[in-house]
Amino acid sequence: MRTRTILALGLLTAATSASAQSAIDAYNITPTQLRGSARFVGMGGAFTSLGSDLSCMTQNPAGLGLYRHSDIGLTFDISIRNYAAQTETQKNSENETRVKFDNFGYVGVVNLSGAMNTFQWGVSYNRLAVMDRLTSGYNLGTSTSLSNYIAWYTNGVNSNDLLEDGDYDPYYNPDNDWLSVLAYNSFMINNPGSNEEEYVGLHQRGTVGDALYNVRERGYTDEYNIDFAGNISDMVFWGLGVGIYDLSYTREANYSESMSNALVYDHQIRALGNGNAGFNLYNWQAISGTGANLKFGVIVRPVEMLRLGFAIHTPTWLHLSHTTYGETSYNYTPDEAEGSDKTNSGDFSTPDNDYDSRLNTPWRFMVGASVVIGPKAIISLDYERVAYNDMKLKRQRYYDYDSFGGGYVDNTYANEDVKNYFRAANIIRVGAEYRINRNWSVRAGYNYQSSNVRKEASDGAMHISTAGTDPSYRFDNDTQNICLGLGYRYKAWYIDLAYQHTRQTSTFHAYTPFGESNSTLTTPQAKVTDKYNNIVILSLIHISEPTRPY
Repeated sequence: MRTRTILALGLLTAATSASAQSAIDAYNITPTQLRGSARFVGMGGAFTSLGSDLSCMTQNPAGLGLYRHSDIGLTFDISIRNYAAQTETQKNSENETRVKFDNFGYVGVVNLSGAMNTFQWGVSYNRLAVMDRLTSGYNLGTSTSLSNYIAWYTNGVNSNDLLEDGDYDPYYNPDNDWLSVLAYNSFMINNPGSNEEEYVGLHQRGTVGDALYNVRERGYTDEYNIDFAGNISDMVFWGLGVGIYDLSYTREANYSESMSNALVYDHQIRALGNGNAGFNLYNWQAISGTGANLKFGVIVRPVEMLRLGFAIHTPTWLHLSHTTYGETSYNYTPDEAEGSDKTNSGDFSTPDNDYDSRLNTPWRFMVGASVVIGPKAIISLDYERVAYNDMKLKRQRYYDYDSFGGGYVDNTYANEDVKNYFRAANIIRVGAEYRINRNWSVRAGYNYQSSNVRKEASDGAMHISTAGTDPSYRFDNDTQNICLGLGYRYKAWYIDLAYQHTRQTSTFHAYTPFGESNSTLTTPQAKVTDKYNNIVILSLIHISEPTRPY
């Protein structure tokens, strides 16, 4: 009963959300990744209660309060990535190597008299996330078709509203779902009889079909920080900061099906019959945006060897610009048709769909504790909670739907999807550093992030709405990072190296499962494994000599 309810709700909201901002968009552009300076990465990012590192400005600005000298640093990242998609019958994989400039920062220190010993300020650039991913696969013997899914949720819409005819453009009908329009004009869905509000797809009993897909994602999230911090009696360290966001995301998706004994439209007799069918759905999506957030943090040192840290990040208030575009190419050959023109083939495309939206990312809360063992070692532990189910989306206000135009209103359907699809993620970070001698240090760390996707969504128990005419999506499981680091210090120079191995598994769906509770159809999908081997390099210059080892 629960599944039937969820699927029914999805059917009601599909048309509303399919050509506009979606919860999946918000999910795709808000990943939480382990990135930063080499020392930060080498210790698994466990720096909520630590300081004296440029990456503090992205995590806990109170860490700047532990600086006793001014620093400037530059970080590069060499990433070797392996993408692998496993279906029931086939495995596809691809390797990619990229070099990125990840981090630059400066910290200044002002010595004071009185209870507050020092005042610190810092500016930095940080690449917080890289959204480069590839998913490709081949599913043999599919049990249904994308066309059947589209027919399923298009039922009840008059076909005259979907047909491009003369001066009428169905894409500008605000009640139309764009994927329904694209499919109907490409003969992917058809009327089986006189009922103009009933549709069937290409897959029928006895149809044999295969599906092929390829999705390439590119993108990044950059943050520019301005932070301020202070040191009160070497016991309490406070910090606050402003983060300015810049993000870019593109998604290029191809999905193809080929079928025999399919239910195709015979344009000679203007009726449905058996035949061979093939189509390709191409989608392109681009999202760019800017935004800002605030960070607050404190580190307390009750005794010399113990540090306790706490930090909170407000949502990042993002202004986003979207562009989506879709097109189909198709080829249908009825068995009974005759002559050279028996094949019905062609292509059809949407206009560019340009719109703006607003997104508030989740609040972030983190606590940490660390033990400093003399001048030789540090052991640190962090916990962070990110409530992805609290993301808030807003859409542009339109005269057609709202009492007046201009500005933004809550995207009710997308926000309901956020709560249905996602949950809070828990992040555990553990790190250690050991100083071998005056010049050399070694580091190790572990970073774990739980999945932020609800089990009902990842298991296919509910309808998943997407933006534009791209029905595919990908949900991530838990992520693990294993890290090692090496540091060398010579006079006013630090050179740090880190190795980071990241493993993340996901489930890719070509389109959402659909049907009734007792007959939900399995759609083409793949188990995806992403492995990242990153080498992080930091060169750090001290403007003035430090007065303490940590």
